[in-house]
Amino acid sequence: MTGALVIGAGPAGLMAAQELALAGHAVTLAEAKPSVARKFLMAGKSGLNLTHDAPMDKVLAAFGAAAPALRPMLDAFGPDQIRHWAEDLGQPLFTGSTGRVFPVAMKASPLLRAWLSRLDGLGVRIVTRWRWQGWDAAGAVLFDTPDGRQSLSPQVTILACGGASWARLGSDGAWAGHVPAPLLAPFEPANMGLCVDWSAPMARHFGSPLKGIALHAGDRISRGEIVISATGLEGGGLYALSAALRAGAALTLDLAPDLSEEQLRQRLSRPRGKASLSNHLRKTLKLDPAKQALLMEFGRPLPADLAPRLKALPIRHSGPRPMDEAISTAGGIRFEALDAGLMLLSRPGTFAAGEMLDWEAPTGGYLLTGCLATGHWAGRAAAAWLRPPG
Repeated sequence: MTGALVIGAGPAGLMAAQELALAGHAVTLAEAKPSVARKFLMAGKSGLNLTHDAPMDKVLAAFGAAAPALRPMLDAFGPDQIRHWAEDLGQPLFTGSTGRVFPVAMKASPLLRAWLSRLDGLGVRIVTRWRWQGWDAAGAVLFDTPDGRQSLSPQVTILACGGASWARLGSDGAWAGHVPAPLLAPFEPANMGLCVDWSAPMARHFGSPLKGIALHAGDRISRGEIVISATGLEGGGLYALSAALRAGAALTLDLAPDLSEEQLRQRLSRPRGKASLSNHLRKTLKLDPAKQALLMEFGRPLPADLAPRLKALPIRHSGPRPMDEAISTAGGIRFEALDAGLMLLSRPGTFAAGEMLDWEAPTGGYLLTGCLATGHWAGRAAAAWLRPPG
């Protein structure tokens, strides 16, 4: 009998395996892909934003409606603990001007190598190309493997199979077919781009960043950067509004968030002479070509008083990009289906962690923080559950 089984070798699963092994338990870590932590490595190609150096109230706010459920986990293994853990693995870190925390190496592979070496030293057994296929009638855990169907009867199991985006990296959401539907909130894209059917003149601006803007959706405001793409809009400033946009909130763009409407009017009222509107907007407001293009795309017919339109430009779109393109997903196992240790109430001895759970967070280090925190929590809770009575 396998002592402890962890299914899914992303950050949450690796962390859960670490905590079980540190508690002295024999651990098998099963991964469906040929190698571990593929999405983690992909995230590292853009710098590996490991966590965020922010007060706990800001960290919790990033997790929205799931914050009350996640609070004890973030208190136990939040940004401070994540920094100490990475440094203990020999990875020096730095904090950027926006509070985002990165390894000095600016990639994931050195951290992953050090982590896997630690797990190997703890005796964690990693098997790859093992795809979870649910449970049999006797409760054994079933896998399709290169050697055919395998079954394990662990004393404890932690599910860390990821969400339902980036299927090629392993997060395909197929595991949902093995969990009773009432326990699941439907998958939805999070940290997602929007589809926009651009007019032909916009093509010259594909790939252009939009900086120094504010995005509004419902009661949410984001000051992050976005990019005009051939298919629509992408970028961190947009990702922070995913939940509001999915709920149907209209998206508006403030092209000059540091100026009031009256200040805009005063600048626009300066003598224009023979200058074109484009040159006038550039000289008086420093409005770059990409911002001007958006104004023409969504703001026409232009009103005589441009100030309100510049402060709240309505963005017409046709909804989120496909879910598999999203950086992460909302939905998954509902917290009401779990106990305080993230154990399934309907299946004692089986825990869940990471993006399998019904939470979402914006980019900026919060996603990895949530995965590491829930993996740490589930691993410790599973280890405590295994502890002999008395």
